[in-house]
Amino acid sequence: PHPPTPVTRFPGAWVSGVKQSMFPQTVRFGGSVTDTLMKFRQGDTSDYELLKHQLADPDIKRLPWLGRSAAVVEEYMAFLGNLVSAQTVYLRSCLKMIVSNFTPGRIVIQEGNVNISDSDDNDEHLPRNFDLCHQALQMIARYVPSTARFLMPILCENFPFVTKSSRTLECYVHNLLRVTVYFPVLRREILELVVSKMLKLDVSAPRREIEDAEENAAQQQQSGGAQDECLFDMEDDDGIPRSPSGPGVEISVMEHPVAERLDVLMAVLLAYIKDMCHSNGKCQGCCGRTKELYRDLVCVFDKLLLPTHACCHVQYALFYLCSFRVGLAEAFLEHLWKLLQSPSQPAILRQAAAGYIGSFLARAKFVPVMTVKACLDLLVPWLHRYIDSQDSGSFCDVTLHGPFYAACQAVFYTLVFRHRAILEGNMRKGLAYLQSLNLERIVMSQLNPLKVCLPSVANMFASITRNYQLVFCYTVIERNNRLQLPMVRSSQGGSCQPTDMNPLDSFFPFDPYLLRRSGKVIEPIYQVWEEPSDHEVKGHQKPVSTEEEDDFLHGETLQADDVVGMTPGSYESHLRSPSSVGSPPVTFLQRPF
Repeated sequence: PHPPTPVTRFPGAWVSGVKQSMFPQTVRFGGSVTDTLMKFRQGDTSDYELLKHQLADPDIKRLPWLGRSAAVVEEYMAFLGNLVSAQTVYLRSCLKMIVSNFTPGRIVIQEGNVNISDSDDNDEHLPRNFDLCHQALQMIARYVPSTARFLMPILCENFPFVTKSSRTLECYVHNLLRVTVYFPVLRREILELVVSKMLKLDVSAPRREIEDAEENAAQQQQSGGAQDECLFDMEDDDGIPRSPSGPGVEISVMEHPVAERLDVLMAVLLAYIKDMCHSNGKCQGCCGRTKELYRDLVCVFDKLLLPTHACCHVQYALFYLCSFRVGLAEAFLEHLWKLLQSPSQPAILRQAAAGYIGSFLARAKFVPVMTVKACLDLLVPWLHRYIDSQDSGSFCDVTLHGPFYAACQAVFYTLVFRHRAILEGNMRKGLAYLQSLNLERIVMSQLNPLKVCLPSVANMFASITRNYQLVFCYTVIERNNRLQLPMVRSSQGGSCQPTDMNPLDSFFPFDPYLLRRSGKVIEPIYQVWEEPSDHEVKGHQKPVSTEEEDDFLHGETLQADDVVGMTPGSYESHLRSPSSVGSPPVTFLQRPF
């Protein structure tokens, strides 16, 4: 057969000098492609037949074009453009080939029958390779406008297992987010994909486990035992290198392997959010790109984050975005408020929305007092109207009044954290505002919200409101305590606790952030728990504080392994603020690989 007229030129080195580790079936024939075609025109078909035979070999899956010379890469890119424009049937194959290079190349090193490495994490060409992959995708999109529609399923299929190394996950997520820059139509789907994978890591690393791992490592460091264990640079089973520990050594790697992977991905996601919303170091809060990113993240929040109980860290992506401008924070609070008051929403989602409102108002340092008061002016009147709607026979029932109790706890929790900010500057004006809320009517209502709220929240709220003579809650609390029957903590026996200390099954989504690297970004915008002064806690037992404890909820929430039916301890309050070690994430588009 007559060979087709060559559209592009392929130097012989492109097909003849291939490493066996990357290209299992080496292509070898005499001379360059140009010489082979020239010989064919002159009647010498031997090299041409050999070339056809080699290219038809089914074992040839992928040509190693990355890492080659600029001339080879240029020719290969031109070949891809010609191929997809002339034969769109090969579009999916080309896209799969490009996406397969979003992670470090596989290098299998065997000792006996055991593979001791599966990725080339030290490849110095990774930044250039990733840039070329994105150039190729953009070039293909110019030839085939429908590229984005075919690309998204391939991105989902090629997402590495969450058990892969931190480096592999980091590279893939980084490249996914880079795709959204030139394919904005895919941004929401890609964010949904990334957040869903990160949520799997988040719920697999409960707060209790992370704290225990860090505490054990700290104890080993103090005892000096870790020095003997780190004489050599070792890796755990998950492939994560462990930094040596000891006196004076700063540790940026999480001891919990799943938390380590999540920390790396959170650093990538937060850097991406910052870059998308900033230009020349300044926040572009009112620009279209920031608003579109906010809308996409809120949609992902509604679909994935809000229904997920006891996730610890992924929701901080939206927390971080809202810190750029007060308007974004207010929009988020308004969105949560609409969910809470909507009777068409499931009760469990309305309760979750109330938890987010209370935790956000309490913990977001960037939310001004004016916004806090505006939210209270929405929540408290709604509670009063809800009480007005009940007949005289109503009583405390979580099943019937779950959103009401969740909103009550959000109000109490917010006031515990923000009452000082409301009162400072003008004590008389602040007290007049708090008195106008008529909190006593809510507390004394027949629905009895203090019976349902977490005891730690109820007790601290009672202490603070009594100090300012706003509400006298202790009579109600004592009556509730007398009516509660003890129950055994577990089927194996043990100590007793009051009946169901968390009937709302509630948690505070913005409890302290535990991840080290990404935590450096959250720390400046996060309101830690400040111990109340002695005059504020008269009659309330002040908890013993340590340098690492952040919350007043210590020991109040039960663990899933303690009481049947309770949720994991991600909302318990034996909490620690992020350690002041490690380095903050670098700019997203400038991350080194």
